[in-house]
Amino acid sequence: MSTITRDYPMFDVFKNRLEVTGTLTTVTALRISVGRSSEPIGSDLPVIKDAFGRPLIPGSSFKGALRSRLESFLRAINPDFAANPAIEAEWSIPSRTIENERNEVIKEGIDKLKEDTEKELEGDPQKAIRQDKLLTEKILAKTDLISLLFGSPWLASKFQVRDLTVLPEYWFGQYQERDGVAIDRDTETAADGKLYDFQVVPAGTPFYFKAVVENAKEWELGLLMIGLHQFETEQIPLGGGRSRGLGVVCLKIQEMRWVDVEDNPQFLLQYLQKLVMGDETAYEDAMDYKDEWVQKLRKHLNNKISQPNVTATTTK
Repeated sequence: MSTITRDYPMFDVFKNRLEVTGTLTTVTALRISVGRSSEPIGSDLPVIKDAFGRPLIPGSSFKGALRSRLESFLRAINPDFAANPAIEAEWSIPSRTIENERNEVIKEGIDKLKEDTEKELEGDPQKAIRQDKLLTEKILAKTDLISLLFGSPWLASKFQVRDLTVLPEYWFGQYQERDGVAIDRDTETAADGKLYDFQVVPAGTPFYFKAVVENAKEWELGLLMIGLHQFETEQIPLGGGRSRGLGVVCLKIQEMRWVDVEDNPQFLLQYLQKLVMGDETAYEDAMDYKDEWVQKLRKHLNNKISQPNVTATTTK
């Protein structure tokens, strides 16, 4: 009797986890607007707030700015390393195959990959077991590098950022109001009816930051380290009005906790027991791994440049 080996997709087995915590402080005033206010009295464009009326930075805003910066770096190395998430035709794998007027395939979509998988396994007695694994391999092989970490319509993200809440002991409700106006290009004066005001969070406001990465490869962690360093050195602004100097922020990472339990069931059991008991030794300090992860990223990118057909999943 033959033994069937069960192959698990990427997120079915817990392998590793990195937790990054710290403080994100506004260097200049920050404007992340919730949209035009419906209140009869108040700012035209208030900032987004939590249930307690305190300012909030959505995790999606931080993650989006981080992804955009890393995409620009990867595209400078090779345009295929980072797809444009705003335009489906520029995704590394669109939902439907894109063809030209001569019915020539320009870019394979999910539909084509599914069709190829069906044909490849036709007549295979283990088709039901192998189909999902083979399709997953095909998708991962064609997915751009940035989407492997940040996710895409066909792939879950490994990187999560919680909404950044203001540290309550440093918040006293000190919103600032700024005036905005559209300038008439002919008269170089304020255009009629174009005066408005908007709310900002003042400089020096600290927010609690926490991000979690699970089942990431070492080169993906290296990519993340580069992105977080951009925030540490005030190179990625957030929110609106950035051309006016708003939104400059500085991230100070206070702790990086890491656990890697891949292929070690006994270590995983110890890790889970320590978590339940509140034992801080469940994790190890990951600060010393930053340089190693960045070196893994360099190696991975060099391999991709020299061998363009090597899939993104072959290098740890």
